[in-house]
Amino acid sequence: MMQPLADTSNPTPNLQKFLDLIDRVTAATGKDVPAIVNIEQLRSLPPGTFGRSWADFLDTHQIPPFTTGPRRKQLHDGVHVLTGYGTDPINEAELQAFLLGAKLQLANMLLGLGLLRVIHRNLNYLQQFSWDRLWRAYQRGCQSQFDPDTWQPELLWHLPLAEVQKIFVITPN
Repeated sequence: MMQPLADTSNPTPNLQKFLDLIDRVTAATGKDVPAIVNIEQLRSLPPGTFGRSWADFLDTHQIPPFTTGPRRKQLHDGVHVLTGYGTDPINEAELQAFLLGAKLQLANMLLGLGLLRVIHRNLNYLQQFSWDRLWRAYQRGCQSQFDPDTWQPELLWHLPLAEVQKIFVITPN
């Protein structure tokens, strides 16, 4: 989940509207699923496991797990854990580029373009932005064997994070 910007433009209200829209559409189309991520269950796993790393990521960034809507939305933060990308707009754009490389989908392209707009409007982020970073993220996705629509992290939570990254051929960031 993306952290709000500290400067002039704050995408959080728009982000929440977007997430609410996803939930309404998936509910209307019957594609919403019961909650997948149980944060207490993940916190109880040993340190270094994928599930515990997921819980630690959420705790560190002070964000609750996604527990509503489609499977892909609920598993979004797990992709952050696998790839090592953070939650600021540039890292979110890199995550979308990674997902585009892993599996070309219009939704990831649109999200990435929206994030580029946020970055463009904020000089602090613009100074850190580079097309090279997005290209490297895209290439990481192309080289991986990760399918964001079919992966089943709930079967992998007990494994060491490095082993799960190896399964999906996700190179360190």
